[in-house]
Amino acid sequence: MSIVANNIKKTFGRYTALSGVDLNVPSGKLVALLGPSGSGKTTLLRIIAGLEFADEGSGRIAFHGEDVTDVDAGHRRVGFVFQHYALFKHMTVFDNIAFGLNVRRAGRPPKSEIADRVNKLLKLVQLDNLGARFPSQLSGGQRQRVALARALAVEPKVLLLDEPFGALDAKVRKELRRWLRKFHEEIHLTTLFVTHDQEEALEIADEVVIMNNAKIEQVGTPQEVYDRPASPFVYQFLGNVNVLPAKTLSESGTPTQLTSAQRSEGRIYVRPHDIEVIRHAPGQPGLTAVVRYMHAAGPQARLTLEQVQSRDIVEAELARSELDGLNLKVGDLVNLRLRQTHSFPADYSI
Repeated sequence: MSIVANNIKKTFGRYTALSGVDLNVPSGKLVALLGPSGSGKTTLLRIIAGLEFADEGSGRIAFHGEDVTDVDAGHRRVGFVFQHYALFKHMTVFDNIAFGLNVRRAGRPPKSEIADRVNKLLKLVQLDNLGARFPSQLSGGQRQRVALARALAVEPKVLLLDEPFGALDAKVRKELRRWLRKFHEEIHLTTLFVTHDQEEALEIADEVVIMNNAKIEQVGTPQEVYDRPASPFVYQFLGNVNVLPAKTLSESGTPTQLTSAQRSEGRIYVRPHDIEVIRHAPGQPGLTAVVRYMHAAGPQARLTLEQVQSRDIVEAELARSELDGLNLKVGDLVNLRLRQTHSFPADYSI
């Protein structure tokens, strides 16, 4: 069941939440709407769900070619999972999952069929022995899986998740997102989820839609958006990056295709892990820098360095074993070689 949104505009007073957004979610894919707070991703999700409507005269929403633009949320057959679960505290896990089926006015299944469907869902979300418990007796991760099962109980056409792991601690988030990826591979239900967590989107999504300032900046696979960012915003939003004057390339010994104008006036972007750190030696190619701080906890070491000539601060990442071999201390001089850099033709200001 594909999702297509065309020319979606949404304003709240003078504030523009969405500015003519087009989106195409292929059938059966797990797609992430990724962006900073205020970028419009949750508003777009709610419009697709029918919980909000686009500005009058703008936009069209279609599920697998069927126009649902003017259809209310109750008739769109959408499963929606909220960040804070929204479970009924006075109901058991079983009754929470069965709720959407029990309140149907038309087409309500027999009780035996509801029970069978709920039990299958409990097993699917790995909670088959917890149906009699109440939400207060569950962990955050378990409650989120109950919310997911409840959304699936009504057999939705598509599944929409709004920051589904936002209320969980880091360890549980990692466990649940791995579980969601495996879960999606089992059910193959078209799923669109909102997140501001770059790592989360890149780890589990088939496709990533990056939003900023009420528009879509780029759409692509996790590898495409990370390796081939379409704009400076995408490059800086997806992980740590150093932004340096392009003229520093001539000092770093890095091959480049920059024009003379870009080299003198533009900027280059380089990831911390794409910087090679070597002990300083006179006449050696690379940017000369001073070690200002070293963080060596864990398998990766992070260095904060200050470039001698420009005074720019540069961050580099390297393996602990590599750092140990360099035998550096704060205040030492090093040379930095930029293995891989990126630039944008329209980006000319430092």
